[in-house]
Amino acid sequence: MAEKKDLELVEKLVAGHKSIVEQLKKIIVGQTEVIDELLIALFARGHCMIVGVPGLAKTLLIQSLAEIIDLDFKRIQFTPDLMPSDITGTEVIEEDQKTGKRNYRFIKGPIFANIVLADEINRTPPKTQSALLQSMQEYKITVAGQTYPVPLPFYVLSTQNPIEQEGTYPLPEAQLDRFFFQINIDYPSDKEEKEIVLQTTGAYKPELTKVLNAKEIIELQEIVRKVPASDYVVDYAVRLVRATRPKDASAPEFTKQWINWGAGPRASQTLILGAKARAILNNRYTVSIEDIRAIAPPALRHRVVLNFHAEAEGINTNEVIKKLLETVKTEL
Repeated sequence: MAEKKDLELVEKLVAGHKSIVEQLKKIIVGQTEVIDELLIALFARGHCMIVGVPGLAKTLLIQSLAEIIDLDFKRIQFTPDLMPSDITGTEVIEEDQKTGKRNYRFIKGPIFANIVLADEINRTPPKTQSALLQSMQEYKITVAGQTYPVPLPFYVLSTQNPIEQEGTYPLPEAQLDRFFFQINIDYPSDKEEKEIVLQTTGAYKPELTKVLNAKEIIELQEIVRKVPASDYVVDYAVRLVRATRPKDASAPEFTKQWINWGAGPRASQTLILGAKARAILNNRYTVSIEDIRAIAPPALRHRVVLNFHAEAEGINTNEVIKKLLETVKTEL
């Protein structure tokens, strides 16, 4: 009976994924890989950092996704003067009109939503950035000694602008590691850009249809964790992550030459969970090596810290990850 229900949920997940992509394509031109990575992270119960220059529809993509899956959405514009209480909420004093007694009442901040967009997170100081940490890891917020659960499903998406670095506060590695994926959005192709211009300068406005609700998404997130991953696949994921650490015995020479700090165990967990979500979204019931390799770039690029040798040689994290995938064998 339980197996039959699980199979029905898998079918619903595959159909839901297809419908979400179809709806997003009404609004977003191209960005197929970006949409896939966003949905993998959502169903794997992870959070995403989205990096891209202004005007690439980062905010529109997230708002549209929230509308399609019928979830409560809040956007926080991070600025240098933003305070932690502007995110988590604050306590106010209220006076009872009848008794004259004063009591504290907690007013919830924008973090209490299913999908939270932290726009330009690197524009605010570390104290305010860290207000997101507890909610991302523990799905709760502590204010004035009281703990409040955030609504489930809970999905944090942060954006960063890679070009305006003046007046920004780069996220510490510990906070970057909390993000499941770092998704890089690049410029559209010539054909896509022409389509964007035609679509956004006309009178036509597409209507989005709601596909899934909060309860269904929580059920589908549970089914993703039941997807089996063989020891062979887990072993490959762990070896790939360990190869990013310059002090590890298995690290290739270029890792020792270019990487200052490698990825931690959370990267291995991300590779397996993300691969499970990718497999099931593609209507497969087991994880393959190809699933691990496909999600390695968004899973590792924000967890690998390059040194000055790499910078001097013009090497970036994407090139290092590509070289790791070429070097680390699928079999011992």
